[in-house]
Amino acid sequence: MQQFDVLIIGSGLAGLSLALRVAANKKVCVISKRKIHDSASNWAQGGIAAVLNNDDSIEAHIQDTLIAGAGLSDVAVTKKVVAQGKQAIDWLLTQGVNFTREPNNSLHLTREGGHSHRRIIHAADATGNAVQTTLAEKVRQHPNITLLENHIAVDLITTQKVKGMSAPSHHNLCLGCYVLDNHTGKVMTIAAQNTILATGGAGKVYLYTTNPDISTGDGIAMAWRAGCRVANMEFIQFHPTCLYHPHAKSFLISEAVRGEGGLLKLPDGTRFMPDHDPREELAPRDVVARAIDFEMKKRGLDCVYLDISHQPLEFIQAHFPNIYQRCLSFGIDISKTPIPVVPAAHYTCGGIMTDDKGRTDINNLYAIGETACTGLHGANRLASNSLLECLVFGQAAAEDILSQPTQAVAPLPFWDESRVTDADEEVLITHTWDELRRFMWNYVGIVRTDKRLSRALHRIHMLRNEVHEFYSHFRISNDLIELRNLLQVAELIVLSAMSRKESRGLHYSKDYPNQEADPVPTILEPSNYFSLLDSTHGHQPH
Repeated sequence: MQQFDVLIIGSGLAGLSLALRVAANKKVCVISKRKIHDSASNWAQGGIAAVLNNDDSIEAHIQDTLIAGAGLSDVAVTKKVVAQGKQAIDWLLTQGVNFTREPNNSLHLTREGGHSHRRIIHAADATGNAVQTTLAEKVRQHPNITLLENHIAVDLITTQKVKGMSAPSHHNLCLGCYVLDNHTGKVMTIAAQNTILATGGAGKVYLYTTNPDISTGDGIAMAWRAGCRVANMEFIQFHPTCLYHPHAKSFLISEAVRGEGGLLKLPDGTRFMPDHDPREELAPRDVVARAIDFEMKKRGLDCVYLDISHQPLEFIQAHFPNIYQRCLSFGIDISKTPIPVVPAAHYTCGGIMTDDKGRTDINNLYAIGETACTGLHGANRLASNSLLECLVFGQAAAEDILSQPTQAVAPLPFWDESRVTDADEEVLITHTWDELRRFMWNYVGIVRTDKRLSRALHRIHMLRNEVHEFYSHFRISNDLIELRNLLQVAELIVLSAMSRKESRGLHYSKDYPNQEADPVPTILEPSNYFSLLDSTHGHQPH
């Protein structure tokens, strides 16, 4: 058993920023499923939203966030996050992040859909990589931080799960986590005074996604199994513009391309966004994604086109060097021809319910970043608010952890493999993964119906029973853990979508096209699981 003061599961911006903020006083372990750079944060192109000049205001950023959130953003949380924007950027600057500058050396700010002002600080079109590279190097060099790459969390260890152990006042207490070492195939027991889930989103539950392969909803699934509530899982943000090319593997075309004048067009060159929203190409992502989905289905198109070719080559190369080069590698010169694009699953707005310090329903367990539902995003995340949320809640959780005295960690039971054998074949995993992602895309995508959701839930439960049987009899692997988690998250998405009898933000139902007058968050509780299934008439899993 290894022991730490702080165990951080995930190596994106939320996890790394928290690690660096507590490492001077705490012994920290960071778990990375692959390499430290393999995270959605590293893939983030656009930037970080923050009020940094006199033309803008905190109130305007708050209002833009609330409008995008479609009535479900928590106002107090929104005010807190937006108010700390400049402080968060200043912290990154002190860490040495090299953001794009104007000729006078002031920070260059761009504008994205849903924003009323230019307030996106960025590093060309690879902001996440610039931030992640800087912080990762500091984490690697810090004497108080142990980095375990190619390790995947299996399940949380809590007092309710450990026989003969109880927490004060009968509260459920997180004690650490079982972690699979992908190098050796052995499961480690890691004990910690505080455990932080910073595992990112769940985009890989869908066939088309802009997310990296590690985005399999691990933190959400583990927290649910441990007894945490989850909220707003029906609100999956589909990014409107993912490069459509057989070899591109979900390469994102940044929101900033539209912010700098990019126009969406049909194959004949006709613009269509003016017919869908007065904000045209600068409408929030949910509006643009639905408009593209509508036009593609109406006309039987494989994709639509994003045209920035009216801008000079020098402008394109200066603002979008990575997008320019990546498209060029596929034979697309974006300075001369439009970019073929389709919507793709991009961001999980819901997640593990937390308070304004990142604390979950289980004592000593925190959730920060995309895996959490803080109340900031509501029914639709405003562009470039995600990295800001990572920084603000990373700091809030760090301050809460540092306020606690260091305590001894109790010995924990080891992982029991005495009743399992090596898997005889892995084909079940690959086939189930493929089937899940396809029917989630077809039945639980941008536009939903009760019939589609019911079909998806039925298939999820059949597959979960098969995977549970497999999990119970064979030694675990990285792929099996991810598949188990994806099936759990898929069920939570569908149950949440079935619970919402309206269309709002990212959730659009043909059966309930109108909005309720008084919207409330969708909150799922593990203790109410079977009554929730009964209400949906769902096929119940084992």
